[in-house]
Amino acid sequence: MNIYVKDFLHRGLLFGGFGPILLAIVYYILERSVADFSLSAGQLLVGVVSIYLLAFLQAGATVFNQIEEWSVPKAMLCHFSVLYLAYAGCYLINSWIPFDKKVLLIFTAVFALLFFAIWLIVYLSVRAVSRKLNQKMQ
Repeated sequence: MNIYVKDFLHRGLLFGGFGPILLAIVYYILERSVADFSLSAGQLLVGVVSIYLLAFLQAGATVFNQIEEWSVPKAMLCHFSVLYLAYAGCYLINSWIPFDKKVLLIFTAVFALLFFAIWLIVYLSVRAVSRKLNQKMQ
């Protein structure tokens, strides 16, 4: 098995469990703050499984940025695609956003804007640290 596939699966398994924990905290806060808040067993099952898969894919997708043979745009596109499909799928399955073209367009625009803004900040930070290290080595 490819080392990157192993890393993807390993990271997903390590961090996937945090998704349901965070979901339980959110559900607890909603129960304490929203009158008549309730969930069916089916809603709870869908929520836990989908958020586990979301966290699994989010953690696993970090491996794309470490594949040295890939160009930065290719790694970024793969990372974006996996995250977008995971988030959009999870939000739609749980009815956290409605399946409506306008809503999906807004979700996509906000997701893309935030993804690329965060990615740019990380990229510039890593580049700045690399420059400082290179200067110290010279």
